[in-house]
Amino acid sequence: MDKSDGCCSTHLIDGDGNFNVDGIENFMKEVKLAECGLSYAVVSIMGPQSSGKSTLLNYLFGTNFREMDAFKGRSQTTKGIWMARCVGIEPCTLVMDLEGTDGRERGEDDTAFEKQSSLFGLAVSDIVLINMWCHDIGREQAANKPLLKTVFQVMMRLFSPRKTTLMFVIRDKTRTPLENLEPVLREDIQKIWDGVPKPQAHKDTPLSEFFNVEVVALSSFEEKEEQFKEQVEGLRQRFFHSIAPGGLAGDRRAVVPASGFSFSAQQIWKIIKENKDLDLPAHKVMVATVRCEEIANEKFSSFIANEEWRQLEETVQSQPVPGFGRKLSSILDACLSEYDADATYFDEGVRSSKRSQLEEKLMQLVQPAYQFMLGHLRSGTLDKFKEAFDNALNSGKGFAVAARYCTEYFMSQFDEGSADAEIDQANWDCSRVRDKLQRDIDAHVAAVSSAKLSELTTTYETKLNEALSGPIEALFEGANSDTWPAIRKLLQHEIEIAVAEFSGALSGFEMDEEVKDKILLRLKEHARGLVEAKAKEEAGRVLIRMKDRFSTLFSQDSDSMPRVWTGKEDIRAITKTARSASLKLLSVMAAYRLDDGADTIENTLSLALMDPKNGASTNKGTSVDPLASSSWAEVPASKTLITPVQCKSLWRQFKGETEYTVTQAIAAQEASKRNNNWLPPPWAIVALFILGFNEFMTLLRNPLYLGVIFVGFLLVKALWVQLDIPGEFRNGALPGLLSLSTKFLPTIMNLLRKLAEEGQGRANPGPQHNPPVAAKKFENCASDLSSSTSSEVTSSRNGTEYSSPSAHQQLQ
Repeated sequence: MDKSDGCCSTHLIDGDGNFNVDGIENFMKEVKLAECGLSYAVVSIMGPQSSGKSTLLNYLFGTNFREMDAFKGRSQTTKGIWMARCVGIEPCTLVMDLEGTDGRERGEDDTAFEKQSSLFGLAVSDIVLINMWCHDIGREQAANKPLLKTVFQVMMRLFSPRKTTLMFVIRDKTRTPLENLEPVLREDIQKIWDGVPKPQAHKDTPLSEFFNVEVVALSSFEEKEEQFKEQVEGLRQRFFHSIAPGGLAGDRRAVVPASGFSFSAQQIWKIIKENKDLDLPAHKVMVATVRCEEIANEKFSSFIANEEWRQLEETVQSQPVPGFGRKLSSILDACLSEYDADATYFDEGVRSSKRSQLEEKLMQLVQPAYQFMLGHLRSGTLDKFKEAFDNALNSGKGFAVAARYCTEYFMSQFDEGSADAEIDQANWDCSRVRDKLQRDIDAHVAAVSSAKLSELTTTYETKLNEALSGPIEALFEGANSDTWPAIRKLLQHEIEIAVAEFSGALSGFEMDEEVKDKILLRLKEHARGLVEAKAKEEAGRVLIRMKDRFSTLFSQDSDSMPRVWTGKEDIRAITKTARSASLKLLSVMAAYRLDDGADTIENTLSLALMDPKNGASTNKGTSVDPLASSSWAEVPASKTLITPVQCKSLWRQFKGETEYTVTQAIAAQEASKRNNNWLPPPWAIVALFILGFNEFMTLLRNPLYLGVIFVGFLLVKALWVQLDIPGEFRNGALPGLLSLSTKFLPTIMNLLRKLAEEGQGRANPGPQHNPPVAAKKFENCASDLSSSTSSEVTSSRNGTEYSSPSAHQQLQ
């Protein structure tokens, strides 16, 4: 027994098959195995000679098994079976290093010990590592398949099978992904199990009942040592607590207590040694196995190098190949016929088995090309379907009819193409590709249907928008008691027209009535939504509409002519009428009324806003404001556009903004009254006539007074025009007096100068005894003076033109 670095090991069975009883007893004492009870696990490793089994165990479990020295050549390193305790792994784990199989030292005809040791490892261990080269996967001998087959068969007969984990360790992994290697191994193990004769009790027992199959892959130890160590360290973690549920050895059954392990192992080895069923198979079977495998490999390589196959494979990757199935079947048939001819004299069972394997490999090789062919058929058929379907729709054919006809036609075209691509030697099912094509066609039809329905829906929604938007906006603009009934009537009419036309357009789709009703319902809801959106939009600018209506009714008469405030109009009545019309507009826009039903919104607004006293008198018992609410009676919140509180606020704002218009009208009316009342009262006229009768008679008796008065009137009128007395007093009395005081004297002097010049220019040598002629000259002079001064005054009023044509006319 060897002991170093905490690792104990012993030579359990030597190369001659002798069991080391004393060695295992000492080993058990050294590792205190008897104290472990059932908490221990046994791991063994089997595989070809010089495949690195001992090296793997040393790195994986910290053991010290002897390793092969590569510099001294490849030879047998481990003889018999060695056992050691794993270092640092809990629970206690024992590992057995089995002698390598297929070693030249034992020779070609001495494989009994290999089978015996392998059977022993399977019978004793909880976990069996099967070490194999990556490039041996798919081979018969190198992958230990015959060995496993024999071991399985004998084990089923000699022992009550236990749940063992078979972990295939793939060494020197190549670039082939593990997910591609693992299915091959699992399939091979399943085939071995299925082909093993079993006792009647286990005739239908599945492999999973007795074995858990695990597959791991490791990089090359010589070429990628660091990567190899990292991967081994990861694998080592899986052996911790291996007997726990879910662990590598968690499903083991009938565990022998640790104290009886030595005796159990001796008895198992004795039974194996005494059994004769582990002898070598017949020589002719071995020869047939090797030779048929060589022929199969040769034909497989010949098929790969076949120029016709290579050209066919290259072409089908880019485009469909007419007669693909016939051409490929011919090439495959030629390859298999050559194998049959070369292997005809070998054992029939082996020959048939290897032929099946060759055929399977060939099918795996050509299947991608077959899938390419089906892919081209599917994509080409789908493209042709889309083109034909679009042409059918553009020609006016009904949607459902076009879809049904094109689908049936092109699915039959695919069936013909897939039948042409079938390979005689394979029994492949193209239903998955066909189903994929059917799904693609259905998806395209559904997409086109959705697009067409969306286009139709958009078209009729646009028509509804055009038919409803303008009229509804006009109805809201002239809102009155008939507005909502008119809108309902208009909406119903347009919906009936749109639904009738839309139903006719949908008939070509042959859809379910329920689906059709849903689509039509969405169109109706769109129309209602359009009206509601318009109503909400108009409600948002109701204040502008109210002011416009008030301004129109207040400023224009019944003939739509602008009002002239002469003083005879009843502004109060006009204002009340205009406000009532505006309040009517507010009541119309306060809520949706697309459904028949009466409400009291108008009465409530009228009583609360137009006749607040009457409204208060009808509610003497309460002091509640009818508009102090966020909802209308008998009107749900979903149909409310303007709440009572908002109506009250809008009305207050409306009255404030229209108050100025009313005030201006009142002011204009009062100004008109003042301008029209230029005569004194009648009593004053009578008093003047009575009191001034004597003076009037005096003027009649002495005409000279009339001439003096007339000349004085002309002089005053000329001064009135030249001084622009109304314009001076426009800005107030005090500024007017100050301005006149500065202009009075210059104006008198200018007037006298003009009179003097006029007198000199028209002087008559004869004496003037005719006063009317002088008065006429004075009148002309005053007229010219007033005209000139009038233009001067007009140009000197700070840029404001002012003239008095009436005064000028009076002077004339």
